[in-house]
Amino acid sequence: MVIGEISGGLVYSIVLIILLVAWGLWSLITIIRRNNVATLLDQKDFQEGIRTAQVVDLREKKDFDAGHILGARNMPYSTFKASHSGLRSDLPVYLYDQGKALSTRAAFILNKEGYNDISILKKGFVRWEGKTKKAKF
Repeated sequence: MVIGEISGGLVYSIVLIILLVAWGLWSLITIIRRNNVATLLDQKDFQEGIRTAQVVDLREKKDFDAGHILGARNMPYSTFKASHSGLRSDLPVYLYDQGKALSTRAAFILNKEGYNDISILKKGFVRWEGKTKKAKF
């Protein structure tokens, strides 16, 4: 088979396969890195540690106001690099967002800054069944 005879569909299939493999490897590396810097907690464990931890909601303010975990403080990920200095490095930090993508990124930032006790809500706020609070307005 000569390269000139390869059909366009085959080339697109090969490129697609390469992209899917690259995406899969990137996802795997991200998961491994996240597991090295943070602990994933299910709802039960997250609720048990809330009283002693700094609970941070990484969603935007409008989402936070619509409902958030009781006791959480809002630090939108869009401003997290500038606002995370308000967190104490000697206390546990519990992070959550809708899923866990933003929490993973925030955990990387905190780890680089020397925070060691970082936890992420495993299934995010979207599946939270514990106590919540909404803004009054």
